[in-house]
Amino acid sequence: MTEDRDVDTPYGPTRVYVYGPVDGSPLVLLPGGLATGLVWYANAPALGQHHRVHAVDLMGDAGRSERRGTPLKDAGDLTAWLDALLDGLGLARTHLCGHSYGAWLAVRYALHAPQRVTRLALVDPTQVFAGFRPSYLLRALPTLIRPSQDRARSFLAWETAPTRPDETWQRLYALATTVPSRRLIAGGRPPAADLRMPTLVLLAEHSRAHNARHIADRARRALPRAEVSVLPGATHHSLPLTAPEELNSRLVDFLR
Repeated sequence: MTEDRDVDTPYGPTRVYVYGPVDGSPLVLLPGGLATGLVWYANAPALGQHHRVHAVDLMGDAGRSERRGTPLKDAGDLTAWLDALLDGLGLARTHLCGHSYGAWLAVRYALHAPQRVTRLALVDPTQVFAGFRPSYLLRALPTLIRPSQDRARSFLAWETAPTRPDETWQRLYALATTVPSRRLIAGGRPPAADLRMPTLVLLAEHSRAHNARHIADRARRALPRAEVSVLPGATHHSLPLTAPEELNSRLVDFLR
């Protein structure tokens, strides 16, 4: 059974969806932009067998977290927010997993507070080992300049072909682009080579955000001890919904 929790932080209340045994090892999941913590629904049953899963709605993004109190201005505020969130959840240490923008934030946090992150899993991370493809940015531009549900659906159809992500999730993603208060905090590329905890990097074979093979090579050079794999058939935005059995298997094996 999933428990919805609103955790107070100086930056506002944060919505967290909690699943799994109370005595399971803690695992915090950070979604990509526009996705909300609910995007991990296909992963929670497998991950929740051995872990106490905490799927987070990112502060500043669409979802149930509310920006209130201390302004959220830069990457330093994001790591301070995560510090407060983990304190509020009573987690001195945790496994940490992020997808896309959530992976960028996970790396930022692991560098900021390595003593709190036991294992780090990155699912098709963006702005970590390389930047976005120019073609991806050009295609995404209309959804950023004049956001609408139709433009978001068109962008998703382009990026996720030939996969078929859950229709309900696609509608929620498109709706999230129109939330007026949404404002993600951007930042530079973190020095991933400085990571010292066990790290897993899973890349989407057909990601249009970047070249998966190129990113895999860069990840292996930066983190020679990390596990780096490419998920066949996946695209950037179809994760973590695409092929959840394989994704879950990789994550479960690594987090054990």
